[in-house]
Amino acid sequence: MIIETGRIVSVEADGVWVETIQKAACGSCKAEKGCGQRLLNKWDGHTSYIWVLLEGRNPANYQQGDEIEIGVPEEVIARGALLVYMAPITMLVVATAIAHVQFASEGITTLSGLAGLLIGALLVRWHSWRNRYNPDLQPVLIDDRKPLHFYRPAEQH
Repeated sequence: MIIETGRIVSVEADGVWVETIQKAACGSCKAEKGCGQRLLNKWDGHTSYIWVLLEGRNPANYQQGDEIEIGVPEEVIARGALLVYMAPITMLVVATAIAHVQFASEGITTLSGLAGLLIGALLVRWHSWRNRYNPDLQPVLIDDRKPLHFYRPAEQH
């Protein structure tokens, strides 16, 4: 589980919006100077706003400006990265191959590849929208009132 510290910017009935500065990845790898993420964060000072479900906790216990810890399972990050990178590239290759076999024109093949890339990006966007409330894909709030429970497969007898 990747743990980040963030500041609450808004409290709602079933969750909180948390502002995080993405620092877990920055400084922990060897590619500091050549990292695009680090460069972008330095350049625009962008912070992320993340929706965190309260999971039955009382929203009155949280105030705007409070610092909290949130956790994101590694599995969610790995699967998300795989989807975000592979879906557009796969669609680009498939659309390019089909257009090349069908038309054998360089211009049509190129346009088909770009269309495939766009379709792949739209598929990622649709998947993200469809799963926006899926509790298995949401960050979890880490506090002393509800300890983290890690999945352990049931032991077979």
